Amino acid sequence: MPALLNTADPDFKAGFAAMLAAKREDADDVGAAVADIIDEVRARGDAALVALTARFDRTDLTAETLRFSETEIDAACARVDPAERAALELAAGRIRAYHARQMPEDALWTDASGAQLGWRWTPVTAAGLYVPGGQASYPSSVLMNAIPARVAGVERLVVCVPTPGGAVNPLVLLACRLAGVDEVWRIGGAQAIAAMAHGTQTMRPVDKITGPGNAYVAAAKRQVFGRVGIDSIAGPSEVLVIAEGAQNPEWLALDLLAQAEHDADAQAILMTPDQGLARAVAAEVERILPQLPRAAIAGASWQAHGTIIITRDLAEAAALSNRIAPEHLELCVDDAEGLAAQIRHAGAIFLGAWTPEATGDYVSGPNHVLPTARSARFSSGLSVLDFLKRSTLSRLTPAALAAIGPAAVTLAMSEGLPAHARSVQARLDDLPPLPRP
Repeated sequence: MPALLNTADPDFKAGFAAMLAAKREDADDVGAAVADIIDEVRARGDAALVALTARFDRTDLTAETLRFSETEIDAACARVDPAERAALELAAGRIRAYHARQMPEDALWTDASGAQLGWRWTPVTAAGLYVPGGQASYPSSVLMNAIPARVAGVERLVVCVPTPGGAVNPLVLLACRLAGVDEVWRIGGAQAIAAMAHGTQTMRPVDKITGPGNAYVAAAKRQVFGRVGIDSIAGPSEVLVIAEGAQNPEWLALDLLAQAEHDADAQAILMTPDQGLARAVAAEVERILPQLPRAAIAGASWQAHGTIIITRDLAEAAALSNRIAPEHLELCVDDAEGLAAQIRHAGAIFLGAWTPEATGDYVSGPNHVLPTARSARFSSGLSVLDFLKRSTLSRLTPAALAAIGPAAVTLAMSEGLPAHARSVQARLDDLPPLPRP
């Protein structure tokens, strides 16, 4: 049975705090092993990738076959079922249209002193996208990572996807084609992150790495950060469903189980002021769970991390939601927009009973790469902005320097940086006579 909390109970605060503090992933320290892998790739390049792929993915490659050829990609794409191709094309189109609206505008203006100021946005030159390919493969993740990068104007897109035993999902390669990926490499794990960050004899390094992965991938991203940019360190997936009485218990149960079937560390939470609805949803979960092909995984998640919270009202539910800062938040209530106005911290918000979180994973348009483990308190989901950099612009006229330069001299001297001060003062001393106003 999942944990049951009631805000009216005297021990609620302790139970809720324990839920927030619970670690839902393997705590084993993999940092040392990952550091060794990164060092090996840096030292031996392609030879290390070949050896590590044979060891971890049971696939024998050469330096020449680490990367998929265009012929191999063409053949894989041709094997995709027409219905699956159509669904992937629909998803790609919607994701592209949504992210195109995120493109920011450059700006340039002249302020009261006569200084010309502004900024401009430019994309990173090359992005590396990691796509899991172990226990499952995710063509949707290709679209969610590669399309925003291409919309941003990234020149070179590299995908790394492991192929355990040599197997590859043709949909992953089709997604790469639809998203405009330039290179697809059949390598995974920490060695893929190391190769994208440092480069090898055949792979040029990238500027930013995005995409989810296991604990080894996450540790590798941490260790290469600084040499390259990264998106985030993703933890186990999570959903919070806030619901009130006039909802379909079966729908809500399926929404919870859709999250639980990701992996045993995923978390599904139902929050409602209606105890009758809570009981009905719990019963539906128990009824549906044995029918699922991934029942063992979903059952382990629901048993270990599933939670039902009874609140006094929806306002209290919103306040608790802000403390949880969930990755996914479903508002299955009559006035979803009104309740959403009370939400400050959530990765993605799904408004109304007809908007299941699963649509957001594939076809709605917003990105499904989202902050987990309460990091929605301070971060956002993947977007076009993750592949852009902002450079500031400034131009001072003699009059503008005369107006603001003396303050710069004063501040530089106060900080004990006389060369800073002199670099400004020298220009002030050489200013031509300014015209009278």
